[in-house]
Amino acid sequence: MPIITELFYLPPIEHFVAIHNEKMVLLDIQENYQKQTYRNRCQIRLANKVETLSIPVLGGNKKIRTELVKIDYNQKWVNVHLRGIQSAYGKAPFFEYYFPYIEEVFQKKIDLLTDFNMELLTVCLKLLQLDIKVMKLDKSDTNSESIDIRGLISAKSPFEDRNIYQPAPYSQLFGLDFVPNLSIIDLLFCVGPESSNILVKSQKNH
Repeated sequence: MPIITELFYLPPIEHFVAIHNEKMVLLDIQENYQKQTYRNRCQIRLANKVETLSIPVLGGNKKIRTELVKIDYNQKWVNVHLRGIQSAYGKAPFFEYYFPYIEEVFQKKIDLLTDFNMELLTVCLKLLQLDIKVMKLDKSDTNSESIDIRGLISAKSPFEDRNIYQPAPYSQLFGLDFVPNLSIIDLLFCVGPESSNILVKSQKNH
């Protein structure tokens, strides 16, 4: 049964918990773009705080379809994000194995936000060893069989408000307290091949 969702930037763990059991994900990129969402931001854990990495976009203030939103490369955000990821996870057990795949996408300077996010999502699914087919949602495809979770996973409300994700703690790099629902790269860099098992354990109704 396909699951319909938005396309996020290095999505939070909750998003992968939601799609983990599905064979097909349909991504709605024809929706109107929304600012201050996971579409262009993700969260990573640094030594002293949780950092939000945000991709600057062009025309995000106007009513524009997500598929038309372009990334603003006049701002030096690529180095900021890569340096942030390196300082957060450079000493993580699986960083040296997985980081080159992520870095390669950043270095392509992809024009459209959706194309950039799609490449990163494809890399993350590969590293998670999840066999999920990802397609863009065709609006004519009104399949009543689909599970629609659009609008559910929001950066503006806590995951506890939703019935998707129940954090299964894993070994993080900094601090004694476990921080849940960071970007999927936190999980990948810290536990590597065990990531998929953590996703299963994190399902609220597993």
